[in-house]
Amino acid sequence: MPELRLRRESWPIRGAFRISRGTKTSAEVVVVELREKAAQSHLTGRGECLPYARYGETPESVMSQITKIAPEIEAGMGRQALQQALASGAARNALDCALWDLEAKRSHTPAWKLAGLSAPQSLVTAYTLSVDEPDAMAQAAAAQARRPLLKVKLSGAGDLARIRAVREAAPRARLIVDANEGWSKEDYLALAPCFGDLGVDLIEQPFPADDDGLLAELPRPVPVCADESCHDSRSLPALRERYDCINIKLDKTGGLTEALVLRRLAEEQGYSIMVGCMLATSLAMAPAILVAQGAGFVDLDGPLLLAQDRPEGLRYDGSLVYPPQADLWG
Repeated sequence: MPELRLRRESWPIRGAFRISRGTKTSAEVVVVELREKAAQSHLTGRGECLPYARYGETPESVMSQITKIAPEIEAGMGRQALQQALASGAARNALDCALWDLEAKRSHTPAWKLAGLSAPQSLVTAYTLSVDEPDAMAQAAAAQARRPLLKVKLSGAGDLARIRAVREAAPRARLIVDANEGWSKEDYLALAPCFGDLGVDLIEQPFPADDDGLLAELPRPVPVCADESCHDSRSLPALRERYDCINIKLDKTGGLTEALVLRRLAEEQGYSIMVGCMLATSLAMAPAILVAQGAGFVDLDGPLLLAQDRPEGLRYDGSLVYPPQADLWG
């Protein structure tokens, strides 16, 4: 049976990361380690999550959730029982991914094979630009203009000027724009057609999650993706007629187990797939690499935005991200 160890880590961001809800200068993550107790065993399964204030989470609340369930985990609770024991969210994500990692190490079988998937390949990830004044965003876009896919954070007022500036600075890049629930109906009606003309591929979460019913009545000149409105597979019924795409994040689904279920069901219902991340280290990105195989949009750039990553972190080559090695995860 494993011994559960839990800690909080702070990873400085390179500069600052700004979205419509505010600015961050560090990624405050929670790491779970499940250490095998067997004699002469050195196996440890790891998982990482990023508690997100938007969903009422803090590092302290997440660690409290994990601590309360620690006796059951140490008594041998598996991934399927965990799905019922904890709600979807960051705490379950860290535990679920640690259980996958430990199982992979115990069985000497990679996690992708345990999940019944094909061997993962390298992926093209988006690179995210923080919201700022148009001139500053143009400079940031010019510095990343060779990347094939840029994700641009927006906030409402001034967004057309921002995207025009980014498009001029990076004319060949595909663009995703992310309002993080920051638009009004008037913003959407003014911006969406213009963004179509500017070659934007996807608009992510334009309205607050509790006010996105508007989308069922509005034209969609650019496909619209649900982020804050889509957490796990139970979210799907409410998304009909509103969204064309869903953004799967393991901190929302509560881990790899539910993320794989959500992807399968969403594809069966005709949604295109984006696999995204919170701002965290490669340990949080690694299991998402499995979910992201073949996705229409991949946004797993968290480590690229940090001042430094874990020593055993994922390999990034420009915008290509490679599957994890066993010393990281899985």
